[in-house]
Amino acid sequence: MLDYLTILGIFVASLLFLLLLFPILVRNNSTAAIFWHTVLKEKMTQLITGRSKEERILEFVLQNAVKGDAKSVVDNIDKYCREKEWAMNVGDEKGAILDRVLEEANPLTVLELGTYCGYSALRMVRVLRSGARLLTIEFNPANANIAKQIFRFAAVEDKVEILEGSSGNIIPQLKKKYEVDTLDFVFLDHWKDRYQPDTQLLEECGLLRKGTVLLADNVIAPGAPEFLQYVRNNPHYVCTHYASNLEYTKLRDGMEKAIFKG
Repeated sequence: MLDYLTILGIFVASLLFLLLLFPILVRNNSTAAIFWHTVLKEKMTQLITGRSKEERILEFVLQNAVKGDAKSVVDNIDKYCREKEWAMNVGDEKGAILDRVLEEANPLTVLELGTYCGYSALRMVRVLRSGARLLTIEFNPANANIAKQIFRFAAVEDKVEILEGSSGNIIPQLKKKYEVDTLDFVFLDHWKDRYQPDTQLLEECGLLRKGTVLLADNVIAPGAPEFLQYVRNNPHYVCTHYASNLEYTKLRDGMEKAIFKG
């Protein structure tokens, strides 16, 4: 009995220590912040509510945004993520960088790697010129389903093509199955360890042309060091770094633009 009480006491003390320590780490460390929001806090909330964070974001949008208004949907996702629950959208601060780089590129064919709930695709749809094509790849079926509902509510479902599956499987199919000649703009915002291999895969599949713009999110937090090393030390790319903050926080992050020279 005594051993049981000792073990229980250590467990409770450790839990209390974590609960006291994590709020401090979250304010100063991006890795701790992401772990807290996407693992600990998210799982606890899902256990209590019985719904995923993505489902809660969708519900907030449906209840508060203006139907058929993409800007209203984007603004309400930002509001939810700032005031209620952190989420891994590109966010409003880095979203403004995405908007600007996309406007400068003025692309006709765009590929997004990592749809999530559809936030960044909505931002891009608002900027793209008439007749432009936006394809977005999402590995998680549940997230793809949420994004489809978001797009339908925002009335942009005819402007975005969601391709469900892994980037490694879909990229080689883009030319024949999806009739993509070359890409004008690629937004990388999926698994960070896939940035570099997927960039090479795009090259190998002949999907990049001279002047294709790649824009990668979260290259500092949580970080994509292999991608940065690859493009920055590659004579086929001209790179520009945009310092910023991790979405919905004051923690350091950044985006990397890499223009393919052919």
